[in-house]
Amino acid sequence: MSTQDDQAAGNSEQDSLPVQDTSTDFRPLRIWPVLMLLVGMLGMRSLPFVVADDSIAIWMIAGYGPILCSILMLVWWLAASRATGRERIVGFVGLAVATAAIYLLLHPSMYGVAVLLLTIPMGTAAFGLGAIVCWKSLSVRRTIVIVLATVCGIGFSALIRSEGMWGNALLGLHWRWEISPEEKLLATKKEQPAAATADFVTPEVEQALMNPEWPAFRGADRTGRQRGTRISADWKTQPPELLWKIAVGPGWSSFTVAGKLLFTQEQRGVNEMVVCYDAETGAELWVQQSETRFDEAMGGPGPRATPTLADGNLYVLGANGLLFRLNPTNGDVVWEQDLREAADREPPMWGFSSSPWVVDGLVIVYAGGADDKGILAFDTETGDFRWGASSGNDSYSSPQLGSIAGEELLLMLTNTGLSLLDPQTGEERLNYEWEIEAYRALQPHLVGGDTILMPSGMGVGTRRVRFTKSEDKLSSEELWTTRNLKSDFNDLVVYQGHAYGFDGSIFTCIDLENGKRKWKRGRYGKGQVLLVEDSGMLLVSSERGELVLLDANPEKHLELAKMQALEGKTWNHPVLIGDLLYIRNSQEAACYRLPVESLSEDAQVSVVGN
Repeated sequence: MSTQDDQAAGNSEQDSLPVQDTSTDFRPLRIWPVLMLLVGMLGMRSLPFVVADDSIAIWMIAGYGPILCSILMLVWWLAASRATGRERIVGFVGLAVATAAIYLLLHPSMYGVAVLLLTIPMGTAAFGLGAIVCWKSLSVRRTIVIVLATVCGIGFSALIRSEGMWGNALLGLHWRWEISPEEKLLATKKEQPAAATADFVTPEVEQALMNPEWPAFRGADRTGRQRGTRISADWKTQPPELLWKIAVGPGWSSFTVAGKLLFTQEQRGVNEMVVCYDAETGAELWVQQSETRFDEAMGGPGPRATPTLADGNLYVLGANGLLFRLNPTNGDVVWEQDLREAADREPPMWGFSSSPWVVDGLVIVYAGGADDKGILAFDTETGDFRWGASSGNDSYSSPQLGSIAGEELLLMLTNTGLSLLDPQTGEERLNYEWEIEAYRALQPHLVGGDTILMPSGMGVGTRRVRFTKSEDKLSSEELWTTRNLKSDFNDLVVYQGHAYGFDGSIFTCIDLENGKRKWKRGRYGKGQVLLVEDSGMLLVSSERGELVLLDANPEKHLELAKMQALEGKTWNHPVLIGDLLYIRNSQEAACYRLPVESLSEDAQVSVVGN
């Protein structure tokens, strides 16, 4: 073959090869900043799981740190990546268009927090991973790969829905096409139960309503303790007996109990419900509904407060601020008030959560309005406004009565501290200032006749304060403050000189003399605890629906028994009447008969009455 033929063949072979862009404008990407940002995103998101300090700062870093890394990722791409000008424009526009397009396709539950915590970080992380994979590709095709990776990362959010957040700030994610527990419930509740018949109102029912076993949130004095029952710890040979389990609507209410009647609140579609259940069977006896729905991305939908029984009447506060007095035998509305109007404010971030307190002809609730519209009192007979008092503007606690230095006072814990008021007039007897930047969602706890424990929210801690009275004037003295018990929305109990509760998501015991930790163990998430006082035991309902029986022992953490009681996220407070445990969460409720060693005469009467 001639030289000319060889040259022609060589030219033909070269023409058949892929064209490589050898422009000097294309350079390998500077990739080390991307690696650092991706590691930073993962590390910050994992921070709550590796750092025991359950503080606001930790959660802010975990929640918003990845967003900052996402912004820095864009800064890197536009200013320090070594990508060409055209690549930078195409990559940025591609990311923006993909984010906007996917946002329109998201399930409504993914708007807000889920976008910040998941959609944007996943999109930018995929953007960075695409850049790492193609960092040496000297071709515009690397930009295409990066954009496609970004679309995949962001697009994942369109396939899922959120059912709120867990206590560790992880989203409760499910495939979008899965039917939610609330949707399943609605499909079975096409017809509401008929109103209670006349036969329902028996002398026994009327007597129970006048003398309820568990009349309010956390019991008659809001301390979360039960008396008259000695529980057996032998759950291996005598496991708790499931009497019934039913589906319920979402919400974080607990139960109020009067004989065979259970009262609670829940959400069903567009309607907020007050429901009366048969304690023996779990069957619905009546429902009262209001066409209103409270829903937010962190806690999910539904009411937060618990009904209150007093003098044969039922008082209920919904998450959007509707306050009712109901007839507890049939759910009929006697009167109603709207706290949005009475307090001149919209529902707070997690809704109106104050369980009503009834005393001497007044029903008292926290509203958090400005000036003298923080705590409101209404006439129990007419619903007319009686008095208002100032308070902090951010609280999910409930008012309660307590004897301080021999004086019956109304106690209300808010973000600014503890208000001590005359329950009849609303006159401020003392305002103990302890302001925190976050909310409070816990109950103050009286210890003796002159000291109060003030749990104060995520990462802050607990304080013990002594109150004294001289010449009709109250004064206060801080005894100690500890960060060894940093509850979030998980109330504590007190037993024989020690407090037991959740330090973040880990159960703990502290000494009431000095606030020092005795032990910290037991990862039960953001659950709740009930003191079974006569047994010297603690019933813990874990965030994952487990029921854990602990010895109330200040020397060591001792699990006596454990079982799975419910499925799903469980933040609701359990209730124990005799040997019957009533427990619920945002999707189901159940009644268990616990093995007992003995019941007091009063407890036996209540059990027989059930």
